[in-house]
Amino acid sequence: MTSRSLVPLPDPQARRWAMLCHYAAFFWFMAPLIGNVLGPLIVWQLQKDRDPFVDRHGKEALNFQITYSLLMMVCGALAWVFIGFPLMALVSLTALVLVVIAGIRANAGELWRYPFCIRLVK
Repeated sequence: MTSRSLVPLPDPQARRWAMLCHYAAFFWFMAPLIGNVLGPLIVWQLQKDRDPFVDRHGKEALNFQITYSLLMMVCGALAWVFIGFPLMALVSLTALVLVVIAGIRANAGELWRYPFCIRLVK
């Protein structure tokens, strides 16, 4: 028996909201350039006081989306020398995979921290 098994799982509703904090980044498809930050921000602001698990995942999702947006701006600037386009594709694919993994982990009741993330929201 590990110490991890002794930690109680968050309730199903908290896990769903935590998962939605991550998947709200797909709001980017409806509001390009800002939707990936606005989606997690809105979900987090609406649900952060209901459960500390949702608060933690909301902050993590928001921090990652801010980091992703900054990386895409750098890639956009590098597009002038043509290296930005392949970097945009690589950063976007990596972000997509990490968001899906984060949502799955949140729904499983696990705490998740994105790699390569600037944590501006504490």
